[in-house]
Amino acid sequence: MIWSEEARDGAIVAAPRGKIDESTAQDFGASLEGAVARAADAAARLVVDCSGIDYMSSRGLRALTLAKRKADGSAVTILLAAPNGVVREILAISRYDKLFGVTETVEAALTA
Repeated sequence: MIWSEEARDGAIVAAPRGKIDESTAQDFGASLEGAVARAADAAARLVVDCSGIDYMSSRGLRALTLAKRKADGSAVTILLAAPNGVVREILAISRYDKLFGVTETVEAALTA
């Protein structure tokens, strides 16, 4: 998994790339929690651009859960943007699409 992020339009936009599974979930979670902390200091909104995520296991979902707990405690909103079909299905099956705001594009998340 490769992680990049930038401050954009009053939000932190994070762009993980690759598979989020047992071998990468710990790094994904640490990166998410770091981004939540930076969002709390600056933007109060974290947009995760999911377009580059090929697959997400239950470990990745757990990392999202832990990041959401931290975000909720810091008044940060996490939005998941542009998931591909595979990730969208994983979010729907796990009902994470009800837990997180999910948008079709990063731009939609930035204006939400």
